[in-house]
Amino acid sequence: MGAPSALRKRSAVKKASSEVKRIGLRIDRRRSYSAGDICKVEHLKALEGAEERLHLCEANLVKEGSFDSVIDACDAVFHTASPVILDNVNDPQVELIEPAVKGTLNVLGSCGKAQSVKRVVLTSSMVTIAFKKPTQNSNPLIDETSFSDPIFAREMERWYVISKILAEEAAFKFAQENGIDLVVMNPGLVIGPLLKPTLNETSQCFLTLITQGKYTYATPGGNFVYVDVRDVANAHILALENSTANGRYCLVAQVLNCSKVLQILREL
Repeated sequence: MGAPSALRKRSAVKKASSEVKRIGLRIDRRRSYSAGDICKVEHLKALEGAEERLHLCEANLVKEGSFDSVIDACDAVFHTASPVILDNVNDPQVELIEPAVKGTLNVLGSCGKAQSVKRVVLTSSMVTIAFKKPTQNSNPLIDETSFSDPIFAREMERWYVISKILAEEAAFKFAQENGIDLVVMNPGLVIGPLLKPTLNETSQCFLTLITQGKYTYATPGGNFVYVDVRDVANAHILALENSTANGRYCLVAQVLNCSKVLQILREL
């Protein structure tokens, strides 16, 4: 499919290590964008149209300036890279927090240097919105103006939650100080078709729920907030192409408790 205008659009998609990133790349190629900095990409190269429309580059997420050449001349950037480790975190600062925060700031720093970048779309998470200490008889409304409680997250040792909270905060602060047009997407637990042959971290949580009775990705109230990966990818594209998009967007299709999830899995 040809480019939508005489000037070929280019976008950088940072680090395709989850389903959001891979599906996003598939949509990216269909709309004649290009992608940069992808690890473990053999399954991506095998997809339809990849040879003609998918451009891969290598960069270091935590190295300042590593993305300068990748982002230069891009019209937009999708920053989707952040470690997803839900259990058995040995060093939260090194494994989760530093790459999430520093990686986000490094990408935004490169965007600030590139005069061509018109918008950055950041993949955050519903864990930055809905992770709060449950209170008796409370059923609070959760929307884009809601924020998770980082103190409670630390008390519960939910280091992935902390990493996403800090990365999102750093992104908004940097964007405001440096005049970057930033739109943030906050998806729930992303499920749907897999493009790679191995199980990803979010899918693994279902096996953990079945085999161990643990629900590490659930909200403090024991609920899962779900969204289809294809809807998430399309939402990212809309956030890029709709000039009125701004701020944060909750991406949630359904909320289910653990009992309902187990019932559905049992009936499959």
